[in-house]
Amino acid sequence: MLKKDWIFWCATGIFVLAIALFAVTQEQLWLALMIASYLLRPTLASLGAAGHSVDERQMSIQYRSGNIAFAAMMVSAVILAAVQSAKGDPNWDLFNIIIIVGLAAKALFNVLLAKNYRPAATTIIIAVGLLMALFAAMSHAFSLTTLMEAAPGLAIVGIGLLSKRFPRIVGTLVFIATAALEFVILGKGFTIGQITTSVVVGVPLILAGLCLFHRDRDNFGREEEAAAQPSPAE
Repeated sequence: MLKKDWIFWCATGIFVLAIALFAVTQEQLWLALMIASYLLRPTLASLGAAGHSVDERQMSIQYRSGNIAFAAMMVSAVILAAVQSAKGDPNWDLFNIIIIVGLAAKALFNVLLAKNYRPAATTIIIAVGLLMALFAAMSHAFSLTTLMEAAPGLAIVGIGLLSKRFPRIVGTLVFIATAALEFVILGKGFTIGQITTSVVVGVPLILAGLCLFHRDRDNFGREEEAAAQPSPAE
């Protein structure tokens, strides 16, 4: 028992805290802590912060079980959204928010965890711009209104394409564009839908902007090698 690693003891502490919180307050925060205690190890392993506390077999099991759990949650959310919609419950849209956030988070970290940051930033920026344009097109038929609402998304796609050549300049533009978008989105109100849109659009763009200021190790190594090579004139 005493040979358990630090992740086990941290998770155990969070679990005990969750039980104590439920006993005292019976607020829903205890459930969030319970989830955190269970997901602590796989999350740290996925982020590469678990050190030697996770071996290859555990990583393989976590990968497969995580994918199965994610698929089960997405399917459940779709079914519940359909059931609530059929009942005429206006809150059925909350399940759509869960689906969008889950898919966006998985897609985002699939790109970021490759640790090839600048190409990842380009992909993220273009994807966000295309999604914004797609949502505008879905809201209206093909019309001038659609083009006007899709214009910000298409502009972001253009910024993403330029990021390959001018990463730091585009990184600065991305921060400015994100601030402007957040002001427009949240200026309409702090409803669940607006907050979700703010997070789904803002977080990927901010991460992409940070990635554009990050010099990838491979590129940095190639630059050092090129600098070390004697020039033809020498």
